[in-house]
Amino acid sequence: HTMMRLPLFAALFWANAFAFTVTTQPTTFSRHSRLYASVEQALKKPGTAEMPVPWEDLGFEFRPTNSNVRMTYKDGEWGEMELFKDEYIKLHIGATALHYGQSCFEGLKAFAHEDDNVYIFRPDENAKRIRSSCERTMMPPLPDEKFLEAVNLAVRDNMEYVPPYGSNGALYIRPLLFGSGPRIGLQPADEYTFIVIVMPVGDYYQGGLASPVDGLLIQDFDRAAPRGVGNVKVAGNYAADLLPNMLSKKKGFPIGLYLDAQTRSTVEEFSTSNFVGIDNDAKKYVTPKSSSVLPSITNKSLMTIAADEGFTVEEREVPVSELKDFDEVIAVGTAVVVSPVGSITKFDEKGATTKFEFGDPKKVGPTTRRLYDRVRAIQNGEEEDKYGWLFKVY
Repeated sequence: HTMMRLPLFAALFWANAFAFTVTTQPTTFSRHSRLYASVEQALKKPGTAEMPVPWEDLGFEFRPTNSNVRMTYKDGEWGEMELFKDEYIKLHIGATALHYGQSCFEGLKAFAHEDDNVYIFRPDENAKRIRSSCERTMMPPLPDEKFLEAVNLAVRDNMEYVPPYGSNGALYIRPLLFGSGPRIGLQPADEYTFIVIVMPVGDYYQGGLASPVDGLLIQDFDRAAPRGVGNVKVAGNYAADLLPNMLSKKKGFPIGLYLDAQTRSTVEEFSTSNFVGIDNDAKKYVTPKSSSVLPSITNKSLMTIAADEGFTVEEREVPVSELKDFDEVIAVGTAVVVSPVGSITKFDEKGATTKFEFGDPKKVGPTTRRLYDRVRAIQNGEEEDKYGWLFKVY
């Protein structure tokens, strides 16, 4: 394996990371980091990597880059952070990730600004969320400062793969933590591996905000059970969605909407993103509140922006019957950012259909457009970051 060993910095910058609560300037990773003291590596310019397709046509798929970051937990502590060029890992056949699904991950993005500086969007929130996932699955929580350091390093070493300003793309960051130590009896592993991979991406759904997608109300499957693991980002949640997701697509629906598993009467979330309903007449932004729903950092951000726009934000149970009252429905998450949903179709047991349409199902609604434009403007550095959501890459 080709890798470069880099010394870890000792100084903590967590106080600086939380400065977003009081500052209007983008927060930066530690200026005093000794991470690159012996490397003297200059930052490369975003958008200068050779790509097989134009930056505007990336889509959302795996693409090779320079390196990935890795770190191993062993003997009760996290080891050194390392950069690997290899895209493969050597894993014990008894690893708990393989046998018992002891694995969680995160998703976040880095964006190039007009001045070619690169900023990561709200990585401190991802640090909190992966901690929650680790605690639920009995994996050692990664210290927040180590998470931020690893994410910064992964972006920095692949800076030329950050899509250039104006391309509408981003560098997608995928931190992954899993049990790599062997266990045959059901118990936590004695070794864990943390990896950060990055790749340039475009829209998750082809067309992005340009065209609403048609959704299907999934009734034959459940995403998560009450008091289960629906509120953490563990790998098994997504494996369970593969079959219903593919079946929905075969029926012509690119996105599926799940109901609560207990009563099957309230909306929970889409396959890979949170549900948001917009009532423009009442100026309401409505999103489900459930212990089975994964807290979306994008949704959290949009709730702040919606309130800023004069909307009443309601986190509560959303009955299926209320779908008819929404003017706009959007799927929100790191991958999709904001994806408009033009309609949701429900099939009953006899094959009869009920179709909920939201405004003009062929056009993006005005509130969806406004929310998308504002969050993207903040991410791209075109609007003041008054919430302190941007972390500058060093």
